[in-house]
Amino acid sequence: MAYKITDACVSCGTCAGECPVGAIAQGDTQYEIDANACVSCGTCAGVCPTGAIEAE
Repeated sequence: MAYKITDACVSCGTCAGECPVGAIAQGDTQYEIDANACVSCGTCAGVCPTGAIEAE
């Protein structure tokens, strides 16, 4: 199950730097997770300072 980034994202980029497969990139208004590349490890959710990342 892939993770998704909610509207609570403040675009700090912490998650992108921690993703082991590079599935997170800056989108138009906030960071986004490529569901096809996500391996559901949860690392991003663990480092997000605002709790903006959740499992789909």
